[in-house]
Amino acid sequence: MEQLGPRVRVRAVEPLQGFNVLFTFENGVTKVINLEQYLRGPIFDPLRSDPARFRAMRIDGGTIAWDNGADIDPDVLYYDLRPAWMEEMADMSA
Repeated sequence: MEQLGPRVRVRAVEPLQGFNVLFTFENGVTKVINLEQYLRGPIFDPLRSDPARFRAMRIDGGTIAWDNGADIDPDVLYYDLRPAWMEEMADMSA
C-alpha cells in the first residue's frame, strides 16, 4: 500500500455545477473535485438522482456527508485515491 501524507480534514464545501465541489481542507488547500466517480452503490443512488439532495452536503467530523448516512473519506479526495468500487473491480480482474 502506498504511503500517504498527513491526515487531512475538510473545512468547507461549496457545490458547483453538476457533481463538482469546491473543497477547502484544514491545511488551507482548495480543490475542485468531480465527485461523480465516488457516487456508486445504493447509499449514493439518491444523491446521483436528485441534484438538490446532492447539494445538501455538509461537513461531519472533517469529511463530506449527507443526511442519508453517505460520506466520502477526505483522504481519498485530497490524495486523489481511487474509489472503493474501482479497487474492488481491479481486485476481481487480477
